[in-house]
Amino acid sequence: MASNPYDTLGVASDASQDEIKKAYRKLSKKYHPDINHEAGAEDHYKDVQEAYETVGDETKRSNFDQYGSAEGPQGFGGFGGGGQSYGGGGGFGGGFEDIFSQMFGGGGGGGRRNPAGPQAGRDLQYQMDLKFEEAIFGKETTIKYTREANCKTCDGTGAKPGTSPITCRKCGGSGYINVVQNTPLGRMQTQSTCDVCGGTGQEITDKCETCGGSGHTTQDHEVKVTVPAGVEDGQQMRLNSQGEAGTHGGPYGDLYVIFRVQTSKEFDRDGAEIYFKLPISFVQAALGDEVLVKTVHGEVKMKIPAGTQNGTNFRLKGKGAPKLRGSGNGDQHVTVNVAVPKSLNKDQKKALKAFAEAGGDRIPKSGGLFG
Repeated sequence: MASNPYDTLGVASDASQDEIKKAYRKLSKKYHPDINHEAGAEDHYKDVQEAYETVGDETKRSNFDQYGSAEGPQGFGGFGGGGQSYGGGGGFGGGFEDIFSQMFGGGGGGGRRNPAGPQAGRDLQYQMDLKFEEAIFGKETTIKYTREANCKTCDGTGAKPGTSPITCRKCGGSGYINVVQNTPLGRMQTQSTCDVCGGTGQEITDKCETCGGSGHTTQDHEVKVTVPAGVEDGQQMRLNSQGEAGTHGGPYGDLYVIFRVQTSKEFDRDGAEIYFKLPISFVQAALGDEVLVKTVHGEVKMKIPAGTQNGTNFRLKGKGAPKLRGSGNGDQHVTVNVAVPKSLNKDQKKALKAFAEAGGDRIPKSGGLFG
């Protein structure tokens, strides 16, 4: 295998998990020994499997990026044949994990998970775009996406029907092999994924013809989603068992639906509270009026008291968005903006002059408001 799993998969070191998964699927199909019979194809396939085992797992990828090994920092080795490979948890001089296990109890594996045991499938994400009103009132819809599902032919075992996987003969079912090497600091032991079973701990001698031994097939999947009323931008919903298939009988992963809510041209929103700006004339503000105000629930009547000032806020109870955690709706907050006309006709100017005189106000000179 190439020293760098990113190079093996042909992706950048900062590639997303989706990009890594797509590269793995493409290469595994290209070099699968049941499909590609060219010389060296099987070796390429194993390299791809091992690379994905490293960077397809968040923890192992983090270890590799930081320490150059999927297992993280390795302990100093003890004694053993230099350059030899040992299966399973055998050999002497393990890493820190084995040292602590021997000091405080437990087996040589340090509590590592059983690679041949059931493993849950990967979680997936789906972004759902919602209109402003759809987020307010919710909706029911069906989404479609592609996922890895259990092969129906072999029921996810990867083995030809009528056969079963066997324990890996090289690693003894651990999924890892120990490699002891001579270094200037002494003999050091490291662990790597078993090149025979690819870290699964099992060998499949008679592979399923449908999935090629992977146990999974690509599936166009759809699921009904009930969008809750009052959902906000950036919130997410988890749908159990709608992710990708597990291995060795493990459960499906989950699907996380992330909501992206479009903004409204008329309303602003903060949780269950909705904000609206209402333009009114200075006559309405001075004399008072009863007006129709838009809300997400339709138009409602609102009284404007005489003498209302520009920027005054009014509250319409229960005309906001549904409370996602709780019952009832929030409120709608209405801010009035008093509009000043940009131009006046002669009668309007005359009326305003009379208004100013009646109140004892100064009448602007020509060129001002009445100019």
